[in-house]
Amino acid sequence: MSDFLLYCDEKTNKVILSWLGEIKSVRRLAKNSLEAYQRDLNQFIRFLSNHFAQTISLKILQDLKPADFRSFLAYRRNCDVSSRSLARSLSAIKSFFTYLEQQNILKNEALNIIRAPKIGKSLPKALSVDEAKNAISSIKNMEETPWVMARDTAVLSLCYGAGLRISEALSLSQADIETSAMRIIGKGNKMRLVPLMEPVAKAIKTYLKLCPFPLNSNEPIFKGVKGGVLSARLVQRRAEQLRINLGLPPSATPHALRHSFATHLLAKGGDLRTIQELLGHASLSSTQIYTKVDSEQLLKSYKEAHPRG
Repeated sequence: MSDFLLYCDEKTNKVILSWLGEIKSVRRLAKNSLEAYQRDLNQFIRFLSNHFAQTISLKILQDLKPADFRSFLAYRRNCDVSSRSLARSLSAIKSFFTYLEQQNILKNEALNIIRAPKIGKSLPKALSVDEAKNAISSIKNMEETPWVMARDTAVLSLCYGAGLRISEALSLSQADIETSAMRIIGKGNKMRLVPLMEPVAKAIKTYLKLCPFPLNSNEPIFKGVKGGVLSARLVQRRAEQLRINLGLPPSATPHALRHSFATHLLAKGGDLRTIQELLGHASLSSTQIYTKVDSEQLLKSYKEAHPRG
């Protein structure tokens, strides 16, 4: 923490240390987050010291103009820093200035008009077809109660075989299941119909047959071991076990099975509008990201297979 003394006066340094103590004890930031905030503010103070060619004081911080903050963001951008890292840096700076205002040390209105850079949507991490199938089929080999294994197989089958979010799968009731389709209530309470493929229907039937708890037609069918509604965390833990057992990448989560559902449909010729409806996306732009995933996979395969790749 003493690095700040290289670029600011002693009074400012004491205030910075107080702020770091505040976010550590009150906000209880994780160690990595705390270190990142400290590093981001240190970079900002160091930049200002070079920018003004002097040691930074509280008076200088109070008089900073929007152009000064933008100059820092531009400087960091020129250092090839990502938009996500820039947004985090700005968050750290705003946190510090908020603390200064709350402690009646100084107030700077200029920071209020600075907007964080837009962060592009990250590409979904899809599993291969074999990875997705093996992840689901291998559940039966785990040393668990048969009905629990059947339950988890059915839940993950819904993620991959129907493209459901975990929350959608866990809220599914018997009344929602028809012969060839399921009624799904997604985000914004929007209802959609999703086809019920035979492997998924079979997994659900197997679970319902083995489930030791009575089920009402309008209540969620997936139960925890004590009879309550199954939690998403338990499904995520099952996915963690599968990752370890099968040597799958860290990206192999239940939500990755939903991404895999969409990616594999697109690779087999599915059109975006249909995939949009199946996933329950309100906007086609949310679905279009899969075209980039498919294109990147195609390019990867080309480079690996082509003699001049």
